[in-house]
This record gives sequence, C-alpha cells and structure tokens, in this order.
Amino acid sequence: MALRKERPLKTFEYFAPDSLPEALNLLQERGAEGRALAGGTDLVVQVKEGGKIPTPSYLVSLRRLPELRGINFSERDGLRIGATVTMTEAAESAPIRERYRALADGAEIVGSIQTMNMATIGGNVCNAAPSADTAPPLLTYEAVAVIAGPKGERDVPIEEFWLGPNQTVLQPGELLRELRLPTPPANTGGIYVRQTPRKQMDIAVVGVAVLLTLGQGDRIERARIALAAVAPTPIRARKAEAALEGKAASEALFAEAAETATTEASPIGDVRGSAEFRRHLVRVTTERCLREAAQRARAS
Repeated sequence: MALRKERPLKTFEYFAPDSLPEALNLLQERGAEGRALAGGTDLVVQVKEGGKIPTPSYLVSLRRLPELRGINFSERDGLRIGATVTMTEAAESAPIRERYRALADGAEIVGSIQTMNMATIGGNVCNAAPSADTAPPLLTYEAVAVIAGPKGERDVPIEEFWLGPNQTVLQPGELLRELRLPTPPANTGGIYVRQTPRKQMDIAVVGVAVLLTLGQGDRIERARIALAAVAPTPIRARKAEAALEGKAASEALFAEAAETATTEASPIGDVRGSAEFRRHLVRVTTERCLREAAQRARAS
C-alpha cells in the first residue's frame, strides 16, 4: 500500500494582539496575505490540506480580544453574540436556548465536544460554507453582522454577508466583531435540523431552519425558512414563507410549503447525495421542522 505523502506546511508569522484596534492595525499594515484566526477548526484544516485557500503569510489570533467576546440579551435590544463565542458557549447560553432555540440547535451539533469548545460562531459564519449549521438559524432570526475595519464599523444583514462558497463581503483589514439578532415576537418557535450520513462528526447534506410566530386560531403571523447545502450560499425559502403567512397551521399547509421549498433549492449532486435526493430531504425535513416549530411556538 502506497503511503500518503504529506504536504509540507509553509511558514507564516503569528500575532496575538490584546485589543481590536491592535488587530485591525496589524491586518492593515501587514496586507491582504494574512488571515484572522479564531478557533482554527476550519482554517487550520484548510491550510494543511491545501486547495481551498493558499497558506497565509501571517495569522492574527482573535482569542485575546475582549471586544469579540460575550453573549448579551435584552428585550429591547435583542441578542448580541461576539464573534469569538464558541459553539459550546452558544449552545449552553440560557438566553439563546430560551429565545433563539434554532441557533442553539445548530451550535450544539458542530463536530465533537472538543471541536465545539474551539469552534466559534464568527468562524462558522466567515468560513462561508454552504453547509454551515449556524447559518440557517441566523437567517431565520434576521441577524445583522457588525463588521469592524480601518474606516470604522458597518452593519450587513446576514443574508448579504455570503457571496459564495468561502466568499464573504469582508474587505482586507476587516473583521466580524459581533452578530445582532432582534428579539423574536411572543409565541414564536424555532428549530434547526440537518440530515447527514452519520449521526455525528459530519457536515449537512441538507440543513433546514424554521421560525414560526403564531397568533389567534393558530394563524401563522410570521414564517421564516432557511436552507443549507442546497445552493452556493445558505438561502431563505421566501416562496415557502409566503405560502404559510396569514393561514392557519395545519399538516396540509406544512406539506404544501415544504413542497414549495424544494423548488427554491438548487442543489448539486456529489458523492454524498444526488441533487434529487437533496430535494427530497428538503421536503421531508422542512415539513418536520414546520410541525416542531409550531409546537414550540404554542409552548412558548
């Protein structure tokens, strides 16, 4: 059996600034050939394997930056999540579990326990993988990315943050500082479910997040559906959302909306599943998520 030849790792410089201004200055002064390093669970693997990204000439660690830490919630201002909050911290956060349950669902299945302790919300967003598990929940909660750069801060709706696989709106010298999510209305329930070949330690073949707000008579006042791994970026299924809003929740309505969601997906076929199989998973998973989101909304 032939032995695998390891790819030699190129050398690079490593910086560990203590503040956000220091980190931004480093990125600006050292140029566009560097990368920011949060948990490293995606970046380090990509650099070692090669192909997706070239080896950076330098890395700027974000671990010591207090401006990128913390989870804060208030009814008026909603949720603020620092970019370096880990998946474990997000999954175990009381405000997130109580008010943003779909996001907790996504965070608690990102790899092993060890990976969850290292991987960050910001890294999952900035890696811009179409299969990212926190992306669909963030879309349903209409999150806003707060980006810090040499010219100050700017806000970008999360739906506009991803441009394609491994591509974002971040410009050279910019960093994702935090994510802001508005407070969900009363009687709102959310859920995220992914389908994978293995139960754990795998990436989504299809991921679905649903957020429903119910009014009197089980009328759906607001519906949000987001899909992962079925397009170049995570997407909202807006036609399916429109098919739900203003109508009473029912099994027939959920089945109709789930079928509509399949028409909004444009998956590719690969070794993990054909395009037809992925559309089938969109339908059955969306229908399941609609039922469970409605149940959570009634219990909220």
